[in-house]
Amino acid sequence: MIELWVPELRKLPPGQQAMVWHSETGYIGSDTYDVLRQHVVSHHFRFDESRQAQLYRSPHRYIWPAELDRMAQLTGSALESRHADWAGAEFTAESRSHVSVYRIPPDR
Repeated sequence: MIELWVPELRKLPPGQQAMVWHSETGYIGSDTYDVLRQHVVSHHFRFDESRQAQLYRSPHRYIWPAELDRMAQLTGSALESRHADWAGAEFTAESRSHVSVYRIPPDR
């Protein structure tokens, strides 16, 4: 089983490379995208009582479900099921993540 995050690229206007995805007192989370390379860097800004900021970055490469299916196919595996989450919700175009189950056919 594989659980992956699905980037919200449809919310990213043409020409814009960054998006704030969470903001609350003492914290801002934003992502910067390199759409051509399928890279995203998550930026986590935390502010202490003196308003000093600490920054943590985490780089990621995202892949689309179809790309993952093709990689599985190349290994001889086949998609058995895909859901939006571990509770088994339906995977749709609006899903923010997916849990994909692959199996190696018994005749292999």
